[in-house]
Amino acid sequence: MTEPVRSRRSPEARRAQLIELGLELLATRTSLDDLSMDEVAAAASISKGLVFHYFGSKRDYQLAVAQAATDQFFQVTDPDPTLDLDAQLQQSVVAFVAYVAEHRDIYVNLVRGTSSGDEAMRRLFDASRQRFVARILERLGMVDEPSPLLLLGVRGWVALAEEITVTWADDMAPDQDTLIRLLRDSLAQVVLLALTDDAPSVSLPASVVAG
Repeated sequence: MTEPVRSRRSPEARRAQLIELGLELLATRTSLDDLSMDEVAAAASISKGLVFHYFGSKRDYQLAVAQAATDQFFQVTDPDPTLDLDAQLQQSVVAFVAYVAEHRDIYVNLVRGTSSGDEAMRRLFDASRQRFVARILERLGMVDEPSPLLLLGVRGWVALAEEITVTWADDMAPDQDTLIRLLRDSLAQVVLLALTDDAPSVSLPASVVAG
């Protein structure tokens, strides 16, 4: 009997496979540093040396996995831009909380990675926060010249949301609907106060103001 011929993966496909395996392993680890290159290689049925061939070092691999996890988070929490602002806020926060509930360990690893002593890792997490802030400002139509107060408020809310959700992930209390209301209403109020103070001509939908 003729044995089946194994197809060789392209470098891009192999890197994508290894990153996907890293995401799966990260979901069961307490930190990025706990990702084992031996386990990754075994799961991919390749040598550890080949993993290093594609990523250079363990830290480079960890950064690639962390970046992929960040991209995944932004993809699933990106609201439909055709919806009104109120509906976008609701949709995004619902997706945010659902992601944390479903990918608890990955999310906690990402947020708590800010305490890492690795400068490259800190830059990645800082870029993630800036990306979060920029998306909120973009949906408000103020990404180019946000007022200092609005920028401060949105940045503060992102930090608040991270702390709240990481703490909530420990025991999932209160329930998800309550957490969604807390995150949604707090952002709406921060934006409302900033816009009212610095830009009275810009208003949010009445439903956001009323909560």
